[in-house]
Amino acid sequence: MATVDDVRRQFRNPPPEGRPMMRWWWFGPSVTRDELDRELQAMAAAGLGGVEVAFVYPMGPVTAPFGSAELLELVGHAARTARSLGLRFDVTLGSGWSYGGGHIGPEHAARQLHWDRREIGGAAYDVPVVAAWPGDEFVAAFLGDGSSYVEVPVRDRIIHVPAGGQPRQVLIATSRVTGQQVKRAAAGAEGHTLDHYSAAAASEHIRRVAEPLLQAATPELLGSVFCDSLEVYGADWTPGIFDEFVKRRGYELRPRLYELLVDTDGSRQLRIDFGRTLSELYEDNFLKVFQRWAAGHGVPFRIQSYGEPPATMSSYRFADIFEGEGWGWTRIPETRWASSAAGIYGRSVVSAEVWTWVHSPSFRATPLDLQGEAHEHFLSGVNQLIGHGWPYSPSNGPGLGWIFYAAGALDDRNPWWPAATDLFASLHRLSWLLQQGTPVRPVKVYIPASDAYAETGVSEPNNLYRVVRRLIPESIPRTIREAGLDFDLIDDDAVSIVDPADVPLVVVPEGTTTPPETARWLDAVRTSGGTVVTDLATLAEHLPPAPLTPPEDVGVVHRRLDDGDVYFVANTGPEPRALTTDRPMERWTGTSIEVIQTLTLHPYESAVLVGTSQSAEAAQPFEPVEAILGAWSVAFDNDVRPVTIPHRWEDTPELATYSGSAAYRTELHLPDTDGRLFLDFGPGTPVDADSEPYLPPNSYRALITPPVGVAAEIYLNDTRCGSLWAPPYRVDITDAAHAGVNVLRVVVHNTAANALSADQHLLQAAEDVTAEFGHRFDLQHVGHAADYLNSGLLAVPTVIRTS
Repeated sequence: MATVDDVRRQFRNPPPEGRPMMRWWWFGPSVTRDELDRELQAMAAAGLGGVEVAFVYPMGPVTAPFGSAELLELVGHAARTARSLGLRFDVTLGSGWSYGGGHIGPEHAARQLHWDRREIGGAAYDVPVVAAWPGDEFVAAFLGDGSSYVEVPVRDRIIHVPAGGQPRQVLIATSRVTGQQVKRAAAGAEGHTLDHYSAAAASEHIRRVAEPLLQAATPELLGSVFCDSLEVYGADWTPGIFDEFVKRRGYELRPRLYELLVDTDGSRQLRIDFGRTLSELYEDNFLKVFQRWAAGHGVPFRIQSYGEPPATMSSYRFADIFEGEGWGWTRIPETRWASSAAGIYGRSVVSAEVWTWVHSPSFRATPLDLQGEAHEHFLSGVNQLIGHGWPYSPSNGPGLGWIFYAAGALDDRNPWWPAATDLFASLHRLSWLLQQGTPVRPVKVYIPASDAYAETGVSEPNNLYRVVRRLIPESIPRTIREAGLDFDLIDDDAVSIVDPADVPLVVVPEGTTTPPETARWLDAVRTSGGTVVTDLATLAEHLPPAPLTPPEDVGVVHRRLDDGDVYFVANTGPEPRALTTDRPMERWTGTSIEVIQTLTLHPYESAVLVGTSQSAEAAQPFEPVEAILGAWSVAFDNDVRPVTIPHRWEDTPELATYSGSAAYRTELHLPDTDGRLFLDFGPGTPVDADSEPYLPPNSYRALITPPVGVAAEIYLNDTRCGSLWAPPYRVDITDAAHAGVNVLRVVVHNTAANALSADQHLLQAAEDVTAEFGHRFDLQHVGHAADYLNSGLLAVPTVIRTS
């Protein structure tokens, strides 16, 4: 039972559930016990909640090949160490992605249907069936005029094409191994990706890979076992599909197989039925197999269930923990695919791979970038963050060490790491809060799966989620979210468990094909008093009233507790926004509760609001204090020099590649210490969205140049007053201040991108392992590591106070 009083009491220091975790890349594998212990201790000290071990390509000499006894022993050691530190320990059931490896032969490998189309004349032909590539399997041959076809007989591996009129076409269907290899594979894990429609393939992977990993870690020590996103490209076939199709769809696929390629009057429905069959085979022969196996060991199965093969939103229901990735609170990222399934199928926790492409390249991301993207995930329904990620790197290695090819390097090599504890504590509080109660999402958006199936494999890749995202106009989620409301996606499987009387509004994209069962459910929604909107131009006028009316850039998450409601609101833009509520609200922070009715949300700032019967407190305006700042000095280790503020390190050649910390010092004269005193560095400066043009659209960054580059710890008279990494860049100095002369010290930490820009060791390591192990990765954007950096103390602080 989650009551407002219970949640309020625990919010300041919540239980461990919800602490951010990290994907922990083990390169090679090449890991040692001592370094594993050191890195786990660093994670625990920073307030992280656990790790998800991922085995990837080498970055140096391989000491424990994937699957070896040496590696399994190290997995067990890491699991035991994590437990001793109070950390959750999860394991990816394979190397790289998607599942596969050297144990997967042609009989278990991912397959696709290949078509050979030939124009022929009127003569008869006897065409031998030849396997052009190992693993090729003949499926069927058809003869026709370009629009209508009949199957051609095959005897003794000879296709017998009879004589006839001309011109004619022969279509030959062959099942081929896709050839796709495991992406980013560790040494010893190379090989084909497995057939996700085959229970035998899943069982073989469990026997050869998953079971040894699970036993090495010890089931009792595991938080979950994990499957990354589905990226089995072109896999649209599996042996036995003819029998499965007739069993599931009620008619024979074989004589009409050519309609997957040729448009006919019935081809659209056949393609829908074929796609649906693939989705069901993925559910029955992959998801259910892994979930049952994991459950037999008492371990939850966690998965990012989207991509190829064509997983539906409801496919998630056959797993234990639903996970997404991708940010964009007014759009439909994969995160929304997962959180919708969690909302409909009653999972209280939904996780996300977060910071996947954050402010590329590695080490470029700031704490503000991490906070801003995390808020985007919270707004999309997530309440457990799995950071992407923490690269294992030997402490005694040259240069910066090892990094993942495309992601933030989010570990204690970042100079701003002293701010990490406060950052992760803030994200922990919010994650835990958003796990309480149930989500309030009054709008359902129908997934046009039939239309997506009709297109996959013909004009689109075999990725149901991606096609659906294109078929649902972006105006639908944007209109709902900007109105202060939230939504769940709903599909043809989910309607069977959602009471139409509980659905006030369903949005169906115009022209959508709905199966008969879904059409009847939509009629029941109308009969129960709900609304079905198909004219998107009228969507806004059909939306129910929102409990909060947010300004531009501000998103709202509404959670219902047993005796009240709680709201998470976040400013996702670089400008301050004012939110006014129609009644007083408690605003909860990590340290206090205040009653407000008008709230200023600074750039990328969030707030937790709860309704109250108390009267709003009068806002306390800030007033300037006539404080006097003395001359400034800066110390880089023992090198102390006078300095003028603003001071940007990149403007000094010898500091341009410096990554680390510097202590700025001055004397601060205060006339008095009345009221509450704050040191204020200013709001920062917004920048254009295209101001770093090399970044891809999915690489999140906060659009602001901060006054402190990029984080700072504030000391007054040697008392630590707090850390700064996000607007409003203001810290309370009241308890440390006294009238007269005070000693102010601002310790500024930048990113490791400066050092990365000059790190030749990393480039050499990438070159060496590519020469030895083949081309398994490209370092992302490292040539831009020095671009657009702003390190140092970039604004003169002022002192302000409230009464």
